[in-house]
Amino acid sequence: MTTVAPTASDRSDMGSTTTNETSALIASDRVEGTAVRNPNGDGIGRIERLMIEKATGKVAYAVMSFGGFLGMGESYYTVPWSALRFKPELDAYEVAITEDQLRASPPTSAEGRDPSYDRAWEEHVHRYYNATPYWSI
Repeated sequence: MTTVAPTASDRSDMGSTTTNETSALIASDRVEGTAVRNPNGDGIGRIERLMIEKATGKVAYAVMSFGGFLGMGESYYTVPWSALRFKPELDAYEVAITEDQLRASPPTSAEGRDPSYDRAWEEHVHRYYNATPYWSI
């Protein structure tokens, strides 16, 4: 069996290794570090990592950092991926939540894990953000 290397036009559809994105897809390393803003455009944090369901490959959550100064004293929050919307004009993700609501939301560790992690915890997080659970999308 002969393997044929992709042509230049094929590669343009797959995205460049220098940009890590296509018109419809983006690499996780491009999402990490992206600002998160509220609907007013105010910055409320940044995405630290994505949590992906192993069996389906669906992005379940973004772990977002909030607060602190120069990386010290930050808090981490698990935000359902379905609660975030990318806003190209802001080059940021938007979540319809205030800073006070974020402070009161279920916290998580920097690794995206919560000691009480289970389906009940996941349901609580999705209800808090009024987000569609990833397992029912």
